[in-house]
Parts: sequence; structure tokens; C-alpha cells
Amino acid sequence: MKLPQPLLPGRLVRRYQRFLTDVELDDGRLVTAHTPNTGSMRQCAVPGHRVLVSPSSNPNRKLAYTLELIEVGGFWVDTHTQRSNRVVEEGLRAGVIPELAGAAVRPEYPFGDSRIDFLLEWPERRMLLEVKNVTLLCDPTTACFPDAVTTRGQKHLRTLTAAVEQGWESAVLFLVQRGEAQAFTPADAIDPEYGRLLRLAAANGVLPLAWQTHVSPKETVLARPLPVCLD
Repeated sequence: MKLPQPLLPGRLVRRYQRFLTDVELDDGRLVTAHTPNTGSMRQCAVPGHRVLVSPSSNPNRKLAYTLELIEVGGFWVDTHTQRSNRVVEEGLRAGVIPELAGAAVRPEYPFGDSRIDFLLEWPERRMLLEVKNVTLLCDPTTACFPDAVTTRGQKHLRTLTAAVEQGWESAVLFLVQRGEAQAFTPADAIDPEYGRLLRLAAANGVLPLAWQTHVSPKETVLARPLPVCLD
């Protein structure tokens, strides 16, 4: 997934009111950037971290800049959660993920009282796929999700589990944006109910997948699978 260009470098001053970030650009200007991420962004939204923001030419926008990437531990982290599904969709259509290759891809599929990120269809199979953006490490080499209690994420796991009981295939894909990560696990210390539901879902046939991205100032792409540790 190509990132908008140009991207302007700076340093994060503070994040506040969830969707606002003050950034000091390298040219000395202090700007407020829209932050498209509803999570806590712990470990990422840290004052002093290097960031890249994109300027907008739309005169009707309230904020002229968008926070795109944050540098953490020597790696760029894509915190723009509205881009996550597009990164995955690009990989799905290219057949990058072996377990999901060859499927027709339909985004934003309504199922019950939920909207699931993707419906994947093969000639004789169909699968619901939910995507979660991961920007947190729970130890130096293990990525984890969520970074705050997520009742919405819990609901998605219940929906995927119910779908399996109704004869569907279901999967949840954790899109790991941290370059240091070597594995993925649920963040039990933050949201133990999510961890319980993920293990229950996996035990009942929901496929848990984790894929690490390669993030650069030019693009975010799927790079490699990571082991999912549920023990």
C-alpha cells in the first residue's frame, strides 16, 4: 500500500483528545495533525518520537495534516488504522497469504449485527475475516493486542465463533506493525476477556493469523507470517 506523498518529518509533542496530535516539524513549525487511531497508542504516541505527517491540499479540511508514521525502536510504525484493511486487501488480492490465497475478496460484509472486514469466497468455501491493527509489544519481541480494552473486538470474536457454529469458516488476522516482533500473543494484562475469547474462538475453529508488515516512508506491505502464541 503506497503512502501519500510527500511526507513531512517532525517530532511528536503530544497526543490528546484521541484524534489530535501536536507535531513540531523539522522546519520549526508547530502543527496539529489528525490522528486516525482510536487505540491508546501506548509505546507509540510518546513525546519526542520521530513522526511523518502528510499535508492535505483540501481547503475544507479542519486539520491540514495527518499523522502517518511514528518511529519506535528504530522502525517505522504505521498507526493509521484506516489503512490497515487496505494493506490486507492488497495482500489478499495478490495471494500473499497462503491460507487465504485464491479467494474472491469482498470488503465490509454484514453478518448478523456486525460488519466483518472481509468475506472471502472460493468455489466451494466461504470465510469471514476480521483484521486487527497491532502496534504494541508486551515484551521486547512479542507483539500483542489490544492496547486498550476493546468491547468491539470482543464482539467480533463472538461473531466469528458463532459463524463457525453455523457452518462458516472464520479467521482473525493480526496485522503486526512493529518491526521488532518475532511472535504474537493476546494482551491478557490489558484485556483478559479478549484473550479468553480469542483462545475460545481458536479452540472452536476460528483461524488466528499474524502477519508482520514492512513499513517505510513510501509504503506499508505484508512482509512475513508470525507465530501466534495462545498458551
